[in-house]
Amino acid sequence: MTVISSSYLGHLRCQSSHGPSGSQLESDAPIDNQGKGERFSPTDLVATALSTCILTIMGIVADRHGWDLSGCTARVEKQMTSEAPRKIALLEVWVELPAHLDAKQRKILEKAGENCPVKLSLEGSVPMRLHWL
Repeated sequence: MTVISSSYLGHLRCQSSHGPSGSQLESDAPIDNQGKGERFSPTDLVATALSTCILTIMGIVADRHGWDLSGCTARVEKQMTSEAPRKIALLEVWVELPAHLDAKQRKILEKAGENCPVKLSLEGSVPMRLHWL
């Protein structure tokens, strides 16, 4: 079990501390929802969790096989609903795999990314589309 503690700092900003490491991050409400937008918003963190989880799980698989995943990138676009209740309408991720990987390696890595814990946790609640480049 991991414990993350969060505190409200005022002006729609929060600070969170990762229990095991002590690492901290701040979040802000976005400009289009009464905030300053000076930090990741809570829903930005969900989008970030998805893209970084995909990369991390693929990294684990690549390491296991001795493959170089350097240069692999993910870009995520988050769309919010335009009507109440405010929520994530779509997370769309473009994953660019290194050109030196062959078709079999790509297929294995795509399957790993498609089965990352964040994606599996969000499925059925948040629409997602992954694009493999």
